[in-house]
Amino acid sequence: MYNKNIKEIETQVANYFEGIFYGNISKLNTCFHEDAYLYGDIKGVDYLKSFKAYSQGVKDRQSPNDLEETFKMSIIGIDIIGKIAMVKLHVPMLGYNYYDYLSFSKINNEWKIVNKIFTHVD
Repeated sequence: MYNKNIKEIETQVANYFEGIFYGNISKLNTCFHEDAYLYGDIKGVDYLKSFKAYSQGVKDRQSPNDLEETFKMSIIGIDIIGKIAMVKLHVPMLGYNYYDYLSFSKINNEWKIVNKIFTHVD
């Protein structure tokens, strides 16, 4: 069961990476719970958005792929306990060096991102 959960979460993380790297909103809709919130610190500026507002921002901006960036995103770690999981990611893109923590919950037998916290590190 643990290996099955890891694979399902890795698939959702791949959807997340593809969604933000290519600006693919349908991929983001696949991996995020509709009521998720995103909290962050971007160079000392606080960031708080609903998933709906976040996905609109991804849709409206030029994607890293459009800007001819190299894909360098990676999973640092996954921790699963029961129906919850925490995933740590390195997400360098758009001139930032982001580290994300994605909180997952298994809802209706599907792993969904229910919260994202992130920061930029110089």
